[in-house]
Amino acid sequence: MEFLKTKVARRTLLGMATAAMLAPTAFATAAYAETKLVLSSWLPPRHPIVVNAIKPWAKEVKKVTDGRVSVRVLAKPAGAPPAHFDMAADGVVDITYGLHSFTKDNRFQRSRIGQFSFLGDDAVSGSKAFWDVYANDLDAQAEHKGTKILGLFVHGPGVFHNNVRKLNTPADIEGLKIRVPGGYIADLASDLGASPLFMPSGEVYETLSRGIIDGVTFTYEALTAFKLLDHVKYSMRVPGGIYNTTWFLVMNEDKWKGISAEDQAAIMAISGDAFAERVGKAWNGADEKAIERINKAGIEIYDASPEMVAAIKEKAAGYETEWAKAVAEDGFDGTAALTKFRKSTGVEK
Repeated sequence: MEFLKTKVARRTLLGMATAAMLAPTAFATAAYAETKLVLSSWLPPRHPIVVNAIKPWAKEVKKVTDGRVSVRVLAKPAGAPPAHFDMAADGVVDITYGLHSFTKDNRFQRSRIGQFSFLGDDAVSGSKAFWDVYANDLDAQAEHKGTKILGLFVHGPGVFHNNVRKLNTPADIEGLKIRVPGGYIADLASDLGASPLFMPSGEVYETLSRGIIDGVTFTYEALTAFKLLDHVKYSMRVPGGIYNTTWFLVMNEDKWKGISAEDQAAIMAISGDAFAERVGKAWNGADEKAIERINKAGIEIYDASPEMVAAIKEKAAGYETEWAKAVAEDGFDGTAALTKFRKSTGVEK
């Protein structure tokens, strides 16, 4: 009996010792468990990018981390679209997405590479090129202080829509009041004679339908997403796009550091280049569907004339040179980066 008591006692002591040895590991695992993140989404809930890229990615985060990390996409945004980068950097929410051009200071100067004319004819190649060149060659992370970059992407080729007249020559643009998303296209539109007006996407319907503006620089899908089909008559397309917009998907830096290295690696495996492809496919599909509805609505989609393309190239070249000189001051070769970008998308300028 005494032997049994001693044996039981030994087993108890052994169990206690083993538990003590495993405690730090168990505590560390618990520290990383059940990381619940909040993502603020400002595009309409049924927008194809939200439905086919943002929400599927958020759902997959939970899957690849075996449930240790989850992302809840808010039904309503936690702030105005232009505030979303700072909301992530300041920890107001954990994850946000948005346009670099919405931030009016110069902190994202090198992101401008993805906004120029003649960059690509589809969102997949454009987004993958933007991720590759901006993240690797131009050190995008350094321009996104306070956050961890999870994705960088662009939409399909930008189009010049208006409801006044067909734009056959640069002179036809003069005097038109055109909504722009800020950044490069605002400067280019002004140089071509238009009066550019910055406003978030959600404000375009009211201003266009009331005649406050004459047109908008948008993708094809935006005409359907923001219910503009009845308020546009002409859509001028340019090979490689007259412009593009650059986007970020970021997480608060402290939140990212609180995730285990194993789960960070799992999340990045579905982010970065993989997310660029995912969101690019979503945008391409949305553009294809939108073009069908645009044609049915009787909107005329036409190619820019050689004279118009030449004028855009002339203006664009000046902005590209100016940008390359600016980033060179920080040690970056903007000209080489642009060449690599266009080679990746198959566009020859």
